[in-house]
Amino acid sequence: MAVTTISLEPHELLEEAYEFLTLFYKECSSDRVHLSERWRQARIEIERTGTYTHTYDELAFGARVAWRNSVRCIGRLRWQSLIVRDARTTTTAKGIHSQLVEHLIRATNGGRIRSIITVFQPDSPVTRSGPRIWNDQLVRYAGWRNDDGTAMGDPKNIPLTRAAERLGWHGRRGPFTILPLLIETSHEGCAVLPIPTEAVLEVPISHPEYPWFDALNLRWHAVPAISNMCLRIGGVNYSCAPFNGFYMGDEIASRNFSDLGRYNQVQAVASRMGLDTRTDRSLWRDRAVIELNRAVLHSFDLARVTIADHHSESANFMRFVAKEERAGRTPRADWTWINSVPVPPQVPSFHRTYDPTELNPNFWPGSSAMCPAGKRI
Repeated sequence: MAVTTISLEPHELLEEAYEFLTLFYKECSSDRVHLSERWRQARIEIERTGTYTHTYDELAFGARVAWRNSVRCIGRLRWQSLIVRDARTTTTAKGIHSQLVEHLIRATNGGRIRSIITVFQPDSPVTRSGPRIWNDQLVRYAGWRNDDGTAMGDPKNIPLTRAAERLGWHGRRGPFTILPLLIETSHEGCAVLPIPTEAVLEVPISHPEYPWFDALNLRWHAVPAISNMCLRIGGVNYSCAPFNGFYMGDEIASRNFSDLGRYNQVQAVASRMGLDTRTDRSLWRDRAVIELNRAVLHSFDLARVTIADHHSESANFMRFVAKEERAGRTPRADWTWINSVPVPPQVPSFHRTYDPTELNPNFWPGSSAMCPAGKRI
């Protein structure tokens, strides 16, 4: 289900709004009189304007419940601790950029990562489309295709890098060049705005046993801030609502560093380990991926930057499941996402099934279209 602009029929919006407000008052207040009055206000606003405005308390509750309802996230035990920043009055690309830089600095917190969401103006019939961030994460490394078909940097981000260059960005080619933010507003067009160095904490990757690992010159940024998903609360779509938790080691090691379409470091690590790469039966790929995982966890710990491992997060997820059941809610999860590599059967979340039904509030896939090479700001 992709949601990028408000497209509900009036009766659908009324239905979602009522369901959300009922949930809000059920979990946050037992005052049915206040619910009745709040619903009357929201209904009048919807009938007059085609949408309604959430209070800060409603927005904060909705954002946290959206995290609670995210079936692909293993880290939901901490859903109530999400810090919600209300940036709905910030409407210019430069203003949004400043808010995003502040988000990264606050989330980084000197390495003790804090979970934060910054919510901008929603889509509505009044304001047209809200702002968009075309980066899938606030911090991404650029990628370029070489003449021989190989890649420099992160191959995943070659299309975004080309879009940034069409908008006038000229980044120095390298394996870990931080991309600028591509921000689009309905009244300004698309802007390309760099992220200042002080807003991005990076961790150099070393290994606890292999000195040669340093020669790979790997590093990764500390804050995984998702920025291209639509936060839907009570029928209102916030298409610009970047949020972050903190990394789990295998996200970096088993995917970003290991995938063939990403940094593809498995062969390099296996060769330096002296493994037999002539046959897959030697399990050289598996052994190399394990050592990449060890290196990432070791390096983040050494730098005193928050990171989780898949064993502890799986245990925390089972605590979340138990809390949901005690609260009378059905634990919902996409089993294929909750059980991560490299050793799924060794984690407790592997050994049961879950209801994968997705509820609102939630985070939904945003637009997959690339930011047009339009007006520069």
